[in-house]
Amino acid sequence: MRVTGALLSAVAGALAASVVSGAALAQSMTPMRGEVVSVSDAFAVRIFPSNPYDRPIRVDVRVYDQDFAPVGGVRISASPVMLASGASRPVIVAIPFDGRRERKVRVCAESIPFPNSQTQVRAQICGKFLGKRAS
Repeated sequence: MRVTGALLSAVAGALAASVVSGAALAQSMTPMRGEVVSVSDAFAVRIFPSNPYDRPIRVDVRVYDQDFAPVGGVRISASPVMLASGASRPVIVAIPFDGRRERKVRVCAESIPFPNSQTQVRAQICGKFLGKRAS
């Protein structure tokens, strides 16, 4: 069987269109970067985790240093957070300087799988933030 160039182009075009038209859903968080100047011994970041899926998800907010080691002494306004389908919610995260003048952290929104569900994938979305102590 011989395939003509026109037929091959049509099949390739249809395949490309089907790949592009499929909706790629991904858990998200905004903002993904930020710089905060603070006069106190801690700085605060407000993030907005969101749920693009057609079912509710639970999201845990965690803070890591720039090498992904957990940061202690962090205060989080709400964690874990339950997000309805298509919903977003503000979460305020207060991070101590621990005696430093600057601190680089990664604030992450991590989905928590429901018990006894078929899908046990944990998505992690992280933003990078720099806190600076005002002189």
